[in-house]
Amino acid sequence: MALRTLFLDLNSYFASVEQHVQPALRGKPIAVAPITSDSGCCIAASYEAKSKGVKTGTRVGDAKRLCPTITIVDARPRLYVRMHHRILAAIDKHIPVDRVHSIDEVSCKLDRTQHTRAACETLAKAIKHQIAKDCGKTMRCSIGIAPNRPLAKLGTDMFKPDGLAIFDDADLPRAIEHLSPQELAGIGPQTMKRLQRQGINTIADLLQRDQKQMRELWGGIIGERWWYWLRGDEVHEDKTRRRSLGHQHVLAPDVRTREGARAVAFRLLLKAAARLRHENYAARTLTLALRFTREGIGQAGWNSTSWDAATSLGEGAVDTPTILDALALLWDKVPHDTPLLVSVTLGDLITPQSATLPLFPDEAKRGNLSKAMDSVNNKFGANTVYTANMQDVRAHGAGGIAFNFVPDLNFADSVKARQRQGAEPPLTDAQLDALIETGIAADR
Repeated sequence: MALRTLFLDLNSYFASVEQHVQPALRGKPIAVAPITSDSGCCIAASYEAKSKGVKTGTRVGDAKRLCPTITIVDARPRLYVRMHHRILAAIDKHIPVDRVHSIDEVSCKLDRTQHTRAACETLAKAIKHQIAKDCGKTMRCSIGIAPNRPLAKLGTDMFKPDGLAIFDDADLPRAIEHLSPQELAGIGPQTMKRLQRQGINTIADLLQRDQKQMRELWGGIIGERWWYWLRGDEVHEDKTRRRSLGHQHVLAPDVRTREGARAVAFRLLLKAAARLRHENYAARTLTLALRFTREGIGQAGWNSTSWDAATSLGEGAVDTPTILDALALLWDKVPHDTPLLVSVTLGDLITPQSATLPLFPDEAKRGNLSKAMDSVNNKFGANTVYTANMQDVRAHGAGGIAFNFVPDLNFADSVKARQRQGAEPPLTDAQLDALIETGIAADR
C-alpha cells in the first residue's frame, strides 16, 4: 500500500491563534468563547486549560471552576479566517491543498515522489517549519500520513499536539487495531452503541468482519467503505454538493423574548438569503428551530427544550421577500416560552437554473429588489439596507465559524472581527493582519 494522503489538523486552533496575537497568554490556560459570561460556551481551549479538564463545549462558568486562573477570550472569527488563509499559503509552498475540511483541517494528495516513509517525514517537517515561520510558533499542527484519508485523519487524532503519524504496510493494522471504532471520523456514540451490541469494541473486531457483515452493521454502503478503508484501500467518493445553508445564534439576555427572538430570526434569514444568492443557489425548503429554557432552569441553563418546523418554498426561491414571508408564517407556530437559541436553515438547494422562472411581474420585482439590496450592501457594507423588523438587532447574529465551513470573507455580511455584540474595538482586516505579524515578531 502506497502512502497517498497527508492530513493536517491544527491543534487547539482558535486558542492557539489568540495566544499567537497575545504573547502574554502563551503558556497559560485560556478558552475562547462567543459569550464570555458564565452562561457562555467555550469553543476552544488551550492545552494548558485542557490539562485542567476544560474542553470544547465546556460552559464558561464551569471552566472557571475547573481552572480558576483561566483567561476567557472573546471569539474573533474573522481573525481565525485570516490566519486560516495564511496557513493554507504556507502549506501550498510544499504541497497543494487538495481539500479543506474545516477551518483547522485540510488534506493533500501525495505525488509519486512522496510515497516513501523518508520522503513523507521530510515533507511533514518542512510543512511544520513553514507554518511556524510564516504564521507563528504557537500554530502547531498534527500530521497524519497514510494510504487513505480516514487513516491519515486517525493519525492526527492519535498524536497531539505537534504530532506526526505515518501508517504504511509495516504499521497496519497493528498500529490501530487496539483503538475503539469511535476514534474513527464519523463514528459517533449512537453508531458505537450499535457496534457494541454486535460484540464490536475495537478496530480489531471490525477487521474480523467481511464486506457483507460490514454493510449490514451500517445498514448500507458506508460499512463496506470502512471495510476497504481499514485495509488501506482508497475508495472513490463522489464530490459532495451543498444541500443546505443557514445560521444559528445564541440569544443575548436582552433579546430572550418572543419579540427579540423573532427579530433575530429575521436577521439570520436575511443573511442566509443573501448568502444563497452569493453562492448561486435556490432553496426549496425553510426550517426554523428554537431552543427554550425549561421551567425552573433559568436563562443561563442549557438543559433546554427544542422545537422546529419546516415549510416548502416551492420549486426554488432566491428572493428575500418570499423567504421572509415563509418565516413569518412559521413564526405563528412558535411556542410561547423563553427562547435561548434561534436557527434558520434553507434546504434542498438547487442551482437557480433548475428553479422555475418567475411567471408574474410581482415575482420578478421581488427578485430584482433582492439583487438591488445585495448590490448596495456589497458596496457600502452589510446591513446598509435591511428590513425594518430587524432594526434593533442588526448587531446580533454576526456569525461564528461552523466546524465544516470556512466563511467567505468576500461576502458582505461575513463574520466580523468580534463575534460578541458591543465588543470593541472592531478591527479592520489590515489591523488583524498586523496583529498576526506582531505575533510573528514576538517569536524572534
